[in-house]
Amino acid sequence: MTPSVDVDVAFSPLERAVFVPAAETLLLADLHLGRAETSRVEAPIDDGSDTRERLTALLEQTEPETVVIAGDLLHAFDHVPLSVARDLEALESTIADAGASLVVTPGNHDAMLESVFDGETSPEYQLADGETIVCHGHEDPATDADAQRYVIGHDHPALAIDGRKHPCFLYGPGVYDGADVLVLPAFTRLAGGATVNRMRARDFQSPLVTDADAFYPAVWDGDAGETLWFPPLGKCRQFL
Repeated sequence: MTPSVDVDVAFSPLERAVFVPAAETLLLADLHLGRAETSRVEAPIDDGSDTRERLTALLEQTEPETVVIAGDLLHAFDHVPLSVARDLEALESTIADAGASLVVTPGNHDAMLESVFDGETSPEYQLADGETIVCHGHEDPATDADAQRYVIGHDHPALAIDGRKHPCFLYGPGVYDGADVLVLPAFTRLAGGATVNRMRARDFQSPLVTDADAFYPAVWDGDAGETLWFPPLGKCRQFL
């Protein structure tokens, strides 16, 4: 991979998730539970158990007080298969057993969420640090809160390096009405991801991405156990 650059942030990117130490909160987005079941081709993994196993590892690593899912917890728009309801119940138990509370900020895929989830939901959720607001990102935030940063999902960003796609984070300092924006990669491994290398703001689905060139991509290097930050996309295009 290309050598990373130094980026000063108040959060810790992990494998497809972010931990905010000041709020003792673990953030993830786009689990899309049930995607494997609704796929027209045989999925290579069981998305429910795979999600739960990887989340368990993150819970043990970070020991959060709160887990916030930034939308698209579910995949299907119009029904929830029984197996998905069981997967969601197991996911809730995993989080509760770790001593954490669960909050969901519903996304555009979560139309049926209320039929299977009776926990806390909010279109936008402000973390205990008083600076961070979490939402799915498919529409502009409605809150009047003076946020210093927004954390969103929705676009499933991925960075192509040497011909291989890697799920990535995108961090744009001050890009949305003066607030920072952090775009999370999809937590599900069944999402191919949108290759951001050549994408402009108009190519993103989220209205919070107003200047794609200003966003720093970051990739989790599992072998090294660290995050590699790259120059902003406007400069990355010169060598990626």
